[in-house]
Amino acid sequence: MAAVSDHGLKRIVWKRIKDTIIADCKKSEVWKILILDPFTTKLLSSCCKMSDLMEERITIVEDLFKSREPVLEMKAIYFMTPTSKCVDAFIADFKSKPKYKSAYVYFTDYCPDDLFNKMKSSCAKHIRVCKEINISFLPQEAQVFTCDDPGAFRRIYSPHSQDKSKTLETMADQLVTLCATLNEYPGVRYKKDNNMQNAKTLAELVDNKLARHYELDDSGKKKEKTQAQLLIVERGFDPVSPILHELTYQAMAYDLIDIQNDTYRYKSKDGSEKHALLNEDDMLWVKLRHHHIAEVSEQIPKMVKEISASKKQPDGKITISNLAQMMKKMPSFRKQLTEKTIHLQLAEDCMKHFSNNVEKLCKAEQDLAVGSDADGTKVKDPMRTLLPVLLNPFSKHDKIRAVLLYIFSLSGTTDENLNKFIQHVKIEDEREFILNWKELGVPIITTANFFSRKPNRRDRSQEETYNLSRWTPVIKDVMEDAVENKLDSRDWPHQSECPAAWNGSGAVSARQRNKPSTQDDRRTGSRLIIFVIGGITYSEMRCAYEVTQAVKSCEVIVGSSHILTPIGLLEDIKALSKGPMETFTLEERSNA
Repeated sequence: MAAVSDHGLKRIVWKRIKDTIIADCKKSEVWKILILDPFTTKLLSSCCKMSDLMEERITIVEDLFKSREPVLEMKAIYFMTPTSKCVDAFIADFKSKPKYKSAYVYFTDYCPDDLFNKMKSSCAKHIRVCKEINISFLPQEAQVFTCDDPGAFRRIYSPHSQDKSKTLETMADQLVTLCATLNEYPGVRYKKDNNMQNAKTLAELVDNKLARHYELDDSGKKKEKTQAQLLIVERGFDPVSPILHELTYQAMAYDLIDIQNDTYRYKSKDGSEKHALLNEDDMLWVKLRHHHIAEVSEQIPKMVKEISASKKQPDGKITISNLAQMMKKMPSFRKQLTEKTIHLQLAEDCMKHFSNNVEKLCKAEQDLAVGSDADGTKVKDPMRTLLPVLLNPFSKHDKIRAVLLYIFSLSGTTDENLNKFIQHVKIEDEREFILNWKELGVPIITTANFFSRKPNRRDRSQEETYNLSRWTPVIKDVMEDAVENKLDSRDWPHQSECPAAWNGSGAVSARQRNKPSTQDDRRTGSRLIIFVIGGITYSEMRCAYEVTQAVKSCEVIVGSSHILTPIGLLEDIKALSKGPMETFTLEERSNA
């Protein structure tokens, strides 16, 4: 399990769990067992570690669905999603022969009456506490959350899906628990799109569910809107950012290296298999993850040299084998050096890919995405930019990415052109990689009746950038415009108004001022929450931190169903035309 983060969503979630589950159970001094389902296992692992639970007198953590030995003298805490599968497993623990002395039951979200009554009629005498604690999202990072549901992409965008409505409903419930955990009652807005309605539908659902959730607070009063804004957009609003090769450390690593479940696997110099977790317990990762790879490759050797200088080690080129020697000579610095070794190795792996082919791809990708070259000269003939990529021996996925950027740059292409591209890339049997973007509302074939308007971009010509990293995700413009209260209400209709002329600083105009009821309501600063239907990229996550850092008075939090990588998204897009789909149930999402 992870260590508790010192800040951000993870800390807030852990505090909420401590204030509810742990506080209830602390009333008795007995050691307890904690029983989790797959989702709550991920949730707890994201925000605390085993030693944190031991401190709270929880001695054993068990899997709800695995066979367990009875421990009759111990009380059991059940933390689970409100599904029939979980409730049936709980009932089986107590129905004929109780496994534990008693049960403290906590649901992540609202438990339907039929499940609650089923549980009550079967084993009410064993239940000491039964509560809903409103956390059905995963805190991925300090300012990033997900619904832990990659399958939502297909259920929302596949033309064969029968479960779009149910999926959006579940997402709305998860967003409400996020707002409740943050103690926010935000104004809700969505990105208007004449071709797609999912953002509007989700905005309506969230707004109605928030109104019901906050109808009465603990003191019996209706909760007022807080200084927060929730913006909902669809993945198709920026198809470029998920496809480009990014050169910032985190985004680049997850694109080019096979990192599964945030675990980086590599071989050490002696040939042994090593693995490292890339999460917020690793402070060097937190420090470097949003930096350009050029800076990372420079900084890590510098840090190692500082350590060796402090221990009077001979100077020289920093390599992995040098580090291994230093670690033998300096056992007290082993932890610091191990940390550096991991990142030196990961940065080296990234740079190998960069030197082999990514560097050659990046210039063409950036020119197509931005519409001009590094000198600011407009790209007059995008086909001339694309051709070298198609004629070179790049991988199938890399060529598809370049073709897509060409098509996005022109807001669609002709049937004839598309067929030529498909033959060039040799994907005659896999044309869905390109054609299925239309399911996201992204124009692929130019037609008279398909309306598409490119967003007006902020002028960033004065900002310092690397030549191969000139593109800025559209979401960063949205964040900055929202914070400065510049979002056009024709493009971003209000599903519900914010309590003030929202400018991201918590300021309230005299015309709209409401008297704050408590000191809490008067807090300076505000929150901007952005939810992307259909997945969010690492570069978009980075933008949330950059804007928060620049503005200071507004915290930006971003989330989605899941986090995207370019290849993963391409495979998901291709799979959209597979069908017919099996019907989705909530249990499948919660217990996958």
